[in-house]
Amino acid sequence: MARFTLIALFGSLVAGIASAAPVPVKLELATRANATTTFTEQDYSAFQISDGVGGTAVDEANAVFVDPFDGVDLSTVSSDTLDAINTMREAAESAETDEFDPQIDAASGATADALSVGKTKNKVLKLTGEIQAINIKIAQAQAKGEDTSDLEDSLDEEQTKLNSNIAADKANAGKTSQGVA
Repeated sequence: MARFTLIALFGSLVAGIASAAPVPVKLELATRANATTTFTEQDYSAFQISDGVGGTAVDEANAVFVDPFDGVDLSTVSSDTLDAINTMREAAESAETDEFDPQIDAASGATADALSVGKTKNKVLKLTGEIQAINIKIAQAQAKGEDTSDLEDSLDEEQTKLNSNIAADKANAGKTSQGVA
């Protein structure tokens, strides 16, 4: 009888633990339709993706600008968040023209090559931020019933540039990449 009580008590304990288990991620994501993002503006050195190796830029850039909005209705993104995206994208653009270009011009050999690979990764980052900002603007305009044709034209132009730079980054797969931050 004592064994039966012990087994019943153990079974209750196991059932309690099982019912307290966290909800699987897939179920949690499925309920995020009305979620908000906690996107935070960062200094360029904190979100730059140019160090490391080439070939991974699209995933790294998405982790910065796209993944934080997974399951979020883009029409609900705040103006502060959109401003943060634009500020970060501008920082990546400034790094390209103000840092990468002069350092590549001054370097030679393996250093110049690594900086060039890093610049390509930075372009993917910059363009991913630009496209995310445009996608948010399109969603917000559509929610208001506004015409989005100009925004969609801009999106197409930026997507073409992004696709070209993703292809260049993939061609650099495994090559040393150097950032400027």
